[in-house]
Amino acid sequence: MKRLCAAFILLTIGNTASSQIFENTLQQFSSEFISERIHFHFDKTSYTAGDTVWFKAYLMKGITPETNSKTLYVDWTGSDGKIIRRTTWPIVDGITFGQFEIPSDLKFNAIEVRAYTKWMLNFDSSFLFSRNLNILTGDKSTAARRVVPQIHFFPEGGNMVEGLTSKVAFKATDQYGNPLEITGTLLEGDEIITDVASMHDGMGYFFLQPKPGRQYTLRWKDPSEAIHQTSLPQVKKTGVIMKVVLTIDRRIFYVQAKDKTIAESVRIIGTMYSKVVFDIERNLTDGVTQAAIPVADLPSGILVITVLNERNLPLAERITFINNNEYSFSPNINWKNQNLDKRGRNEIEIEIPDSLEANLSISVTDAAIDFNNTHTIASDLLLSSEIKGKIHNPEFYFRNNDDSTSNYLDLVMLTNGWRKIKWEDIATGKLPEIKYPADTALITIEGIVEGVRQNSTIDSSNVIMVISKKDSKEFAITPIRPDGSFKMEDYILIDTATIYYQLPREKNMKKASIKFYRNTDPKPPVNTSQIITPLLADTTGAFRHMQLANEIAGILAMAQGKILEEVKVTAKPKSDIEIMDEKYTTGLFSGGASYNFDLVHIKTAAGYRSIFNYLQSRVPGFNFVDADPPRISWRGGAPSLFLDEILVDIEIMMTVPVTNIAYVKAIHPPFNGVASAGANGAIAVYTRRGDDDPGFDRGKGLPNNTIPGYSKIREFFSPDYSTENDVDISDIRTTIYWNPEVILKGDNKKVTLSFYNSDVAKSFRIVIEGITKTGQMTRIVRTIKKETGKTGSL
Repeated sequence: MKRLCAAFILLTIGNTASSQIFENTLQQFSSEFISERIHFHFDKTSYTAGDTVWFKAYLMKGITPETNSKTLYVDWTGSDGKIIRRTTWPIVDGITFGQFEIPSDLKFNAIEVRAYTKWMLNFDSSFLFSRNLNILTGDKSTAARRVVPQIHFFPEGGNMVEGLTSKVAFKATDQYGNPLEITGTLLEGDEIITDVASMHDGMGYFFLQPKPGRQYTLRWKDPSEAIHQTSLPQVKKTGVIMKVVLTIDRRIFYVQAKDKTIAESVRIIGTMYSKVVFDIERNLTDGVTQAAIPVADLPSGILVITVLNERNLPLAERITFINNNEYSFSPNINWKNQNLDKRGRNEIEIEIPDSLEANLSISVTDAAIDFNNTHTIASDLLLSSEIKGKIHNPEFYFRNNDDSTSNYLDLVMLTNGWRKIKWEDIATGKLPEIKYPADTALITIEGIVEGVRQNSTIDSSNVIMVISKKDSKEFAITPIRPDGSFKMEDYILIDTATIYYQLPREKNMKKASIKFYRNTDPKPPVNTSQIITPLLADTTGAFRHMQLANEIAGILAMAQGKILEEVKVTAKPKSDIEIMDEKYTTGLFSGGASYNFDLVHIKTAAGYRSIFNYLQSRVPGFNFVDADPPRISWRGGAPSLFLDEILVDIEIMMTVPVTNIAYVKAIHPPFNGVASAGANGAIAVYTRRGDDDPGFDRGKGLPNNTIPGYSKIREFFSPDYSTENDVDISDIRTTIYWNPEVILKGDNKKVTLSFYNSDVAKSFRIVIEGITKTGQMTRIVRTIKKETGKTGSL
């Protein structure tokens, strides 16, 4: 895409009337307070209770993917306005992905997906990502809801002024923001001025030259033939109006003031993505000025034209959309193998030009189910996320560059608000208050050492930590700063972890402890919008989707019942030692020649000072010397020590209370579990878990802290029928394939993806979306039909 700095147009005439404060504040705002925008690619249009929503999120700032923010917060909210669940996801180079399991007992017809970063919460919450997802329940009661028509007026530039002719746009909708086509007459008092009719999706406009002291209303008829009468906005006695005319490569604007007391000259500033792209000053000759702004070198998106007076206070503002088509790229799609037979194998090859690096996502669904194409990556990131108000079918405005489409898009510009820059604040040197600094790092593990005199620690001191997750454990060493603080940034932690730690053994640290700082989630923003049940136009597809979902639910219920009926216990009961070994050990730590000790069931072990004291009288040849430093030997050498299968030293092992230990293995040499670390055997110690004898008194235990992490990312299950072909289990998936990690860069500019068809799909729909490193976007929608075997674009 075009770079904003390269597209900068500076057309300054005369000396600026703005103060240095305004200049400095505007420059700082343009460089430091750019908001972020989000798009979600969902695997499907609608879902059912118990279904899984698969998604990929794209985050942009300005015209390129955002690389600063590292955490995405997603609130999944029911129709009652209550959050069902909040999930958090790690952002890498402006990309993240995950899933959400819809509760099986959900009764709502829709859920709202609301997504944001901490940085976005510093600005108007109207610009946060929000999308309603259909939940198919079979309940048709909402189809008969009562429609409440309403109409809103939007004078071009913001004002109607007595004696000045203005374009007045309007938008007619129901109470949920859905468009209504209307007809009507404009009245001055009781006198009809002109006929009025909506032109596109309930939007239209008329021209009006207000007269002093007169009242203006619109008498209009909604689709049900009901008649309404609505007053126009208040007419100002004095002020400024602005008109904008669209041409292919220019925006021509006219500014007109009622009298000279308003301003003798005006400053017109154009901004895109909060950055200044042109700044001009014009004298008002007889209260009028005009200029033509070239736009061919600007990036695509919303251009905001603001008129300010000599004191840099806003007089009028107008938004207009620039579409130079430089934002898109088209990957080459080559079908290497098409097979729409039952469980047929399909291959698709995706290739991009050598000059690009792209990150794509692909979904394949049964084409017989419902589909909504109203939101795309371009319409979200270039249009919907940039203005207030609901846009009906935003994808429509990106289908072509025809004059009619451009004119309809300009109606959207006229009937929706922007106002991201508060010019009154800029004029006084006031910048937005930052309550939530950006998450510039992933999970941060940090804290401070307490109980020690400040600055008595030394730079070479470290905190030794064992980070225990559900499925693995990691060993980490983090330096302690002179003030006692420590920090480990950019740590990808999924789910939660318990951190066991050991401080240095210096004398001044004997009474020391650690206070961990928690990674606090931001307070959920207040949601003022009403969650509604979207109405599906594709009733046939929705019925087919619901039918397949019910079949899946029935198959799962039958399978569960069959499993419960056929389970028989015929195996010989396992010993406590065998159970402990299966529960705790993995890989080469499992089984093998060893001395094994179950300390959960051996209550007498709690009386020993260390695990080495306990082992000394129970493992032949094992010797422990409790000195400074302590020493161990076994069969003539020093065995390697493992705490929860993490290699540690003897001092760390001695800090683990015996009451915290569940299982111990003294593994005969040689032990090959870790390269070059087991020639003399190994002592593997496993700490207790929450389900180990909960009534047992574990004592004080090793100091620890629980750290919350990111939501767990699941892998989409895609069956491989080349190796598994269970004919007894029906495959009626509605999402046939989902892959959020199609990365094309370096020497890998071509990738081949394969997937198998379900048992029932006669055709399927493929949606590919993605973004390049420089901010170019793509969306490809194609269907594959069984009867022809040919692809077609929707």
